[in-house]
Amino acid sequence: MSSQKNNKLQSSLNTTPPIFKQVCVIGLGLIGASFAQAIKDNDLSERLVAVDRHAPSITEAIEHGLLDAGSANLQDVIAGSDLIIIAVPVQAVQAVFVDIKQAMDNGQLASDCIMTDVCSTKVNIIDAAKAVFGSLPIGLVPAHPIAGAENSGYHARRASLFVNHSVIICELPTTSATAIAKLRLLWESVGATVMSMDAEHHDAILAHTSHLPHLLAFNLVEQLASHDDNLDMFRYAAGGFRDFSRIAASDPKMWHDIFFANQSAIVSALDEYGVYLQTMRQLIIDKDSTALMGLLGRAQAARRHFGHMLASTPYTDTSAMSASYNITPSNTVSGTIAIPGDKSISHRSIMLGSLATGVTNVTGFLEGEDALATLQAFRDMGVSIEGPDNGNLTIHGVGMNGLKPSKTPLYMGNSGTSMRLLSGILAAQSFDSVLTGDTSLNKRPMERVAAPLRSMGAVIQSTGHSGTAPLSITGRDTVGKPLQGTEYDMPVASAQVKSCLLLAGLWAEGTTTVTQPEISRDHTERMLSAFGYPVTVEGNRISVIGGGTLTGGDIAVPADISSAAFFMVAAAISQNSELTLTQVGINPTRTGVINILKLMNADISLSNETHVGGEPVADITIRSSNLVGIEIPEHLVPLAIDEFPVLFIAASCAQGRTVLTGAKELRVKESDRIAVMAEGLQTLGIDCTVTDDGLIIEGKGVATDNGDINNSQPVFGSGHIVSHHDHRIAMSFSVASLRASQQITIEGVETVNTSFPGFAELANQIGMSIQVDTGAE
Repeated sequence: MSSQKNNKLQSSLNTTPPIFKQVCVIGLGLIGASFAQAIKDNDLSERLVAVDRHAPSITEAIEHGLLDAGSANLQDVIAGSDLIIIAVPVQAVQAVFVDIKQAMDNGQLASDCIMTDVCSTKVNIIDAAKAVFGSLPIGLVPAHPIAGAENSGYHARRASLFVNHSVIICELPTTSATAIAKLRLLWESVGATVMSMDAEHHDAILAHTSHLPHLLAFNLVEQLASHDDNLDMFRYAAGGFRDFSRIAASDPKMWHDIFFANQSAIVSALDEYGVYLQTMRQLIIDKDSTALMGLLGRAQAARRHFGHMLASTPYTDTSAMSASYNITPSNTVSGTIAIPGDKSISHRSIMLGSLATGVTNVTGFLEGEDALATLQAFRDMGVSIEGPDNGNLTIHGVGMNGLKPSKTPLYMGNSGTSMRLLSGILAAQSFDSVLTGDTSLNKRPMERVAAPLRSMGAVIQSTGHSGTAPLSITGRDTVGKPLQGTEYDMPVASAQVKSCLLLAGLWAEGTTTVTQPEISRDHTERMLSAFGYPVTVEGNRISVIGGGTLTGGDIAVPADISSAAFFMVAAAISQNSELTLTQVGINPTRTGVINILKLMNADISLSNETHVGGEPVADITIRSSNLVGIEIPEHLVPLAIDEFPVLFIAASCAQGRTVLTGAKELRVKESDRIAVMAEGLQTLGIDCTVTDDGLIIEGKGVATDNGDINNSQPVFGSGHIVSHHDHRIAMSFSVASLRASQQITIEGVETVNTSFPGFAELANQIGMSIQVDTGAE
């Protein structure tokens, strides 16, 4: 049954408890008793009865008020039940079906009575029903809750066992739609998340993810126990052994039955595991360090990555998505600090290093969530990457045609750069791909890259009417021909769109040319050249010819000027401040923030200018300044697009009005940064007006008669700022605290780690006072 029909049917049911007249639970172990308790506590059935051979469990359940009746004999209590829950070992299910059929033949049960189970295998349940009933009953709905606990039995029951856990339902073609909808509603009513899966697929998945780990745990404990020195083995066993072998304490009879019931799938999983084990054995024998590090690194990262992907959360380990900054005003900052590596260059070092021939060594890599999403994507596509270790990476490139299809969707977290640039690379690959992200990223527009890629012959499908992720990309083997070079006139300057098309052009037949209306950051062009790939730049026209190769080398990632911008503004708006930021990237396509601050009369100087990895860098020193409001030149907007949130803070502290136009791009970042910044500024007492493509800010800076700098007076009031989980919004209002009258609280700061891990600690080091509240109790 389709989910749409299912939802319509479910909405037509009476969803006010109780859902059933009488529920009969067969088996009062952990799962059966917990389900019964959850049904009881949520008033989901008028009556609740149970069958169990353990008389004390039945007696206690009746005395506790859990059951209305119970017996060791099904025929004693089954009459009138409209739902039967079978919670017995898998090998005992067929005998239960025999008893149920007898009750139906005796008229104790209706022929459409709903029957379900909680067993971890499904094909054998269906086979058992066929054997007993001849044809499958219309009320049979096989199900499996993915939940459990270390303790078992009636006394271990808890009604919350299924809350936020998955339940798999096998929707058989023979089952009535009403039975499926009512059982789905029941599980959802006790807090579970319901998903559908066919029985064969269920058994194959569980064989790998549950049955195989239990089998290995039992086997390892047996192996160690068989050693002559087993006492020492167990006495000195480390925590890893205890954690892994904990599941070997499970009920042997239950697992004996499961291993036989799911024999085919388990043997297949065991055979596959044997191949991987033999591979690792050979790597150790051969002392193949590169391959072994690649395998271990992929496994480590995948374990962490899958958890975030399934939960659609960022990579930061947040126990609650309510982390906040509580900031006490301080009016001076000073010192010399190093800013983390450039995020844009970190992304591209992974991408091009993976596609190059040979080894690429990266230093200064930004270990933030966005760049880690790119790193994980290439690991998922078979690239061996060592690190990151204090900003150091070693990438073993696979060449232009060496990527392998990922076995899962590529998860980009919150990184728009990862998704848009990877779209260009994947559009040219032979295999199909799916790109997805967290809830925020999946709302951001992706047609800006999908549409021009289609003009090159890419087959790419976005989601929904607004063209968002997930993106599904069809491989060239299916399409039957390579991408074709194109000439694309960009309607809006965007480094992400430009880079996407240039990267796709590396595999295209002929020349790919992108013309941009204004200069945008050129890290892709510079890094392509650094990897030996020819790029032609003629003014605003950038071209590549497909069919070339990339050669690995050393990449030094400079400090990120977008991250430095927060501290540049912090020093400029403070009193008696002087701050030096070392070895910051000053790529001319990224220095819009410096140019704009200088137009606002900021005291900024550069020193120790040099080049690192093809990128210009310098030490930036900024001092307290008498800022003035300006009309920001539109040609500088693309060169400072990420820095405008903190520039709005500078404008608020300036003398006079600041006007920004031509910045529609800000509306489709991690948040609508124009609207969100305006909301926060107004909360703190700043007069500002939102326009269609920008913002007008009335600065509250005060001029002095003698020209002295007067940055001691508060500009912002106190307030509670909602950052909408946008990292740049959160950091910008942190800077505002330097000119606030009282404490500022900023909510939703956990995403700061996407671009600037350690921001609060570094800010406090120069004199700010940020207290981080994780929201955890």
